[in-house]
Amino acid sequence: MPKLQPFLDRKPLYYDEIDLERMPRTYQVLKEQLATPKIIHVVGTNGKGTTGRFLASALLQNGLNVGHYTSPHILSFNERIWLNGENVDERVLEAAHQKLFGLLTQEQADALSYFEYTTFLAMVVYEKCDYVVLEAGLGGEFDATNVFEKVLSLFTPIDRDHQAFLGDSIEGIAKTKFRSMQNVAISARQPHPEVEKIYYEIAQQKGCDAKQIDDLLSKHEEEEIRSIASKEGLVSYLQDNLLLALSGLKLLGFKADVSALAKAPLFGRLTKIGQNVLLDVGHNVLAAEAIASTLKGQKFTLVYNSYRDKDYAVIIRTLKPIIESIELIDVDDVRIEQRSRLDAVIKAEGIPLSKFATIDKNKNYLVFGSFSVAEAFLRRIQL
Repeated sequence: MPKLQPFLDRKPLYYDEIDLERMPRTYQVLKEQLATPKIIHVVGTNGKGTTGRFLASALLQNGLNVGHYTSPHILSFNERIWLNGENVDERVLEAAHQKLFGLLTQEQADALSYFEYTTFLAMVVYEKCDYVVLEAGLGGEFDATNVFEKVLSLFTPIDRDHQAFLGDSIEGIAKTKFRSMQNVAISARQPHPEVEKIYYEIAQQKGCDAKQIDDLLSKHEEEEIRSIASKEGLVSYLQDNLLLALSGLKLLGFKADVSALAKAPLFGRLTKIGQNVLLDVGHNVLAAEAIASTLKGQKFTLVYNSYRDKDYAVIIRTLKPIIESIELIDVDDVRIEQRSRLDAVIKAEGIPLSKFATIDKNKNYLVFGSFSVAEAFLRRIQL
């Protein structure tokens, strides 16, 4: 039986086509052998990771055993599987792999994609949990995480992203995500008005109790939460994610220490690392808009690179008001855009451009572009 890491290393991380029936088919094989905690599914374009972490941390505050499954990771695979306040221990992870591998045939284990196998792996780790906050990887309806029964679905803001898989239509993307809802759902405030209409239409079709943040938190409660979170240094767009998490918590019948919770966002979400460096794993237009609004009036050197399928011209234009210059960092990933195309877009905006080399203590830096950009930066720099 292979060890976990060599086994995962043999699986491609990305696929041009996905067998949408494989995960449900394999789940039917495993269903009777996997303990299933109460699952809260987090779906959307941006904010899934921090919303999930806020909610998982709040449930942990209430004395519950809690898991939070998120992806991708920045430096270590263990970041994906959070258990009761910590990334999963290597020994626990390996034991879960050995158990899962033993429940499958060699053919079944080999056929599962990287994300499909690790989703099942997380559920083995979480077998003794009371609640699991499960973050969708891509889309919603056909995502590997959608095979499990859910007590609650949380929908973060929905926008265009991963168009190669989800299409260019905001309506189509929203439908794919909302079709994952089951039983009870809560939606964040959506940037596109047509998305809210689709949310209620699909909820009616599915017989799902569809709510919004305003249905669960009064204006006074929201103001109080934002005030406490602001004092703890939590920026505006992360406060939005906190509100969605707390609305879910309230629906489940629990309370939280908001001050402590505001200190619990995931690493890499506008995280200050060192005196003059902010790092954010965002990589789409919606993330760029949130950051430009949050950092308005400040100026940064942007450490950047982009995947080919991202709207990097719009992203750069969106961030331009807070950018003094751009330094492109080398990223070893087949999906990264050609340097000449990025150069042309940046020069067309009239932004000074160079190659990233090192940190200048006299400049302020914003590292942005993806988990891959964050990883490349962190592996290269010692702050």
